[in-house]
Amino acid sequence: METNGSNSNSQENQPSDASNIASRGKPNEKEVFVNNAEIAWHEKRREWIGDQSQKSQRAPREPIMSWTTTYEDLLSSTEPFQEPIPLAEMVDFLVDIWQEEGLYD
Repeated sequence: METNGSNSNSQENQPSDASNIASRGKPNEKEVFVNNAEIAWHEKRREWIGDQSQKSQRAPREPIMSWTTTYEDLLSSTEPFQEPIPLAEMVDFLVDIWQEEGLYD
């Protein structure tokens, strides 16, 4: 027990390695924190979304689903859509239907 107590006292008197490294720099120099994880996140995000300035500005296209399409029309048919429906269009459609039925507040 006394050995542990003397070891802890000797460690308390010695500065840690991090403080030794910090004290080696110039006394007036402040350390600047660099968030490497944030930098890596932004780089990865740029890879995922691509360079937005390079993408052509497309004119809004006509919706694929008719404005008269109902929820029952979609559920009663087993036929695939003639072309893929963009996610944003499908979400808008479902939100409208759910609001009409009182399911979406």
